[in-house]
Amino acid sequence: MNDPVQKSTLSNGLRVVTVELPHLHVGMIAAYVRAGSRHEDPARNGVSHFLEHLFFRGSEGYPDGRTMNALVEDCGGSLNGVTTRDHGYYFSPVHPERLETPIAVLGDMLARPLFKEIELEREVILEEILDEVDEKGRDIDIDNLAKRALFPGHPLGLKIGGTRETVSALTEKHLRAQHAKAYGARNLVLAAAGPLRHDRVLELAEKHFSSLRPGAPLNDGALNGAPRGPQLVAVDHVESQLELQVSFRGPPEEHADFPALRVIKRVLDDGLASRMQMEMVERKALAYSVGAGMDGFTDCSVFEVGCACAPRKAPAALAEMLRILAELRQTEVPEDELLRAKKKSRIWLEFSLDSPAEMIGWFGAGELLHPPAEPFDQWLSRIDRVTAADVRRVASAVFRRENLVACAVGPLTGVEQKLRAAVESAL
Repeated sequence: MNDPVQKSTLSNGLRVVTVELPHLHVGMIAAYVRAGSRHEDPARNGVSHFLEHLFFRGSEGYPDGRTMNALVEDCGGSLNGVTTRDHGYYFSPVHPERLETPIAVLGDMLARPLFKEIELEREVILEEILDEVDEKGRDIDIDNLAKRALFPGHPLGLKIGGTRETVSALTEKHLRAQHAKAYGARNLVLAAAGPLRHDRVLELAEKHFSSLRPGAPLNDGALNGAPRGPQLVAVDHVESQLELQVSFRGPPEEHADFPALRVIKRVLDDGLASRMQMEMVERKALAYSVGAGMDGFTDCSVFEVGCACAPRKAPAALAEMLRILAELRQTEVPEDELLRAKKKSRIWLEFSLDSPAEMIGWFGAGELLHPPAEPFDQWLSRIDRVTAADVRRVASAVFRRENLVACAVGPLTGVEQKLRAAVESAL
């Protein structure tokens, strides 16, 4: 596979990454910034997300937010932004022959925001926060609950959007300070993918991102000690279904054990033939929705499995998830199942070459958080070398009782003690 990736660095320190995919008809651009809730003080939690919202209200070059967004949409684009725990990104699809306007708008909105209509945007964010809490203000977002338990007293445990209290207390001064700290060129990566030439992307980056001051890259800070498990975080909430999630801290992406963890994820959740779907849905009808996922950070990862089920089935569903994980510790994955997981990894890679969004995510975010971003062939070779013994060894290292955090959100009457018993007897 030929490497389609080209990289350059502007004089102000901005890294520019282009994934040239001439067989496509649509492009994608994104600016990645190393700034998320991990980089916040608890008293200012949510400031990164608040700032993301304000960028779309207008900039010095495009003072009217509606007009700014319409200009990009007239070029076939659609501006959007996302804030995560360890970074943020601003992106749009682009027509390959109408590239300049979206890059110009993106560069100006990040470099010269007007900080307009702060109170209006605050109200929007406070409405968003209501989706994560119940009528008593208790957090019912299972990802927030899991991260808080996995990273107690650490910024990775903070909510991405902040709380009602912290968002209400943020001022224009706080927002400007966050912009000054995080939005320097050396803390950003501009990525583009699709039927786009690197020299053209670089030319437009020089023209429209050169006003970014260099600034300094943010660092992630050290991890604290992992919590001692097993533990169950349970929140009683009136719903027809009960949501369950089991989470573990794992190794970071650069660690030698991480490829085996990727294989484990595919063994557990990758189609109707995967273990969680087959055991929990098809054979035992314990849940209607199951899944496994991974969150990768620079110094650790989080591996999680979860399901949604009827409350009366929740104890059996939780016990079954834990049994499936324990089985990976106790016996080696059969060779045919291991080969299937590896084959699916390769197929997914080939499919992703038709997705400019996947490409900028891999190489843009990768350049920001894990430079240099790992080439595809190198990633595949690491996956290909994973053995059944590796899978069992890594499962034994990650899926440990003391590493276990389980979360349950939903109707708990009559089932909470059974859930706690399942956690106590796990692994």
